Amino acid sequence: MFEGTYTAIVTPFRDGRVDFDTFRALIDRQVAAGIDGIVPVGTTGESPTIDPDEHLEIIRRCVEFADGRLKVVAGTGANSTAEAVHLTAEAERLGADASLQVCPYYNKPSQEGLYRHFRAVAEASSLPIMLYSIPGRSVIEIAVDTIARLAADCDNVVCVKEAGGSADRVNQLLQAVPGGFTILSGDDPLTLPFMACGAVGVVSVAANLIPDVVARLVRACRNGSFDEALEIQRRHYPLIRLLMTLDTNPVPVKTALALCGLCPEELRLPLAPLDDTRRARLGETLKQYDLL
Repeated sequence: MFEGTYTAIVTPFRDGRVDFDTFRALIDRQVAAGIDGIVPVGTTGESPTIDPDEHLEIIRRCVEFADGRLKVVAGTGANSTAEAVHLTAEAERLGADASLQVCPYYNKPSQEGLYRHFRAVAEASSLPIMLYSIPGRSVIEIAVDTIARLAADCDNVVCVKEAGGSADRVNQLLQAVPGGFTILSGDDPLTLPFMACGAVGVVSVAANLIPDVVARLVRACRNGSFDEALEIQRRHYPLIRLLMTLDTNPVPVKTALALCGLCPEELRLPLAPLDDTRRARLGETLKQYDLL
């Protein structure tokens, strides 16, 4: 179900409101680069600061703007099961192709709680579900056994976005999940090693800025051309890593898009703009890659 390059797309703001004209242009740019799908209202889309009405309107507009040219995997996870169920049902009604379900954060459930949470969401919708394990933000991970159990018990739980930082966990997952269940990298710098272990793509932050590069790297891996993929990775690794480490995602990538004239630089609190030193460093790096 999920293979290839999916962009965790930013949410552009202008004067405190979602800038849907820019959003359409960003989606058109993803289509032109050959991206397989977009993931709106995820971490990179500043979902914690999106109000409920905006959340559904972003999904609706995303489906409209994509117009069947790429898949829309709506971010509808939450730390409240009832909220995740509601958002996922609404995303299905609005025409999304699938749902991204982040590991519940802050309330720190047990693995049994995680299983029951995701199963409740899966049973309330027919949308294919991509689990999202990101212990760096959620404190806990979705354990390999829990993912395998969900994949066995829920026909529409078909993928995991793996952002735990371990290529060996990809190996563990492949031993545990049924055939047809896919693994995507949730961390741009680890896409190549994850795919060398058996992942089949990425949900990418960097693809907001360099969608053609990320798509080429993933295609090379899928074709078994790992020498070509390694060359692409070596060339672009400094930029990709900077986008992930200069500040909290999505501050660096949104700033980069703004410097390139592709998106307003506006963020929502509690995210804050880059200071002058880091902004200058980002600008110099963009120049090195002929993006400015």
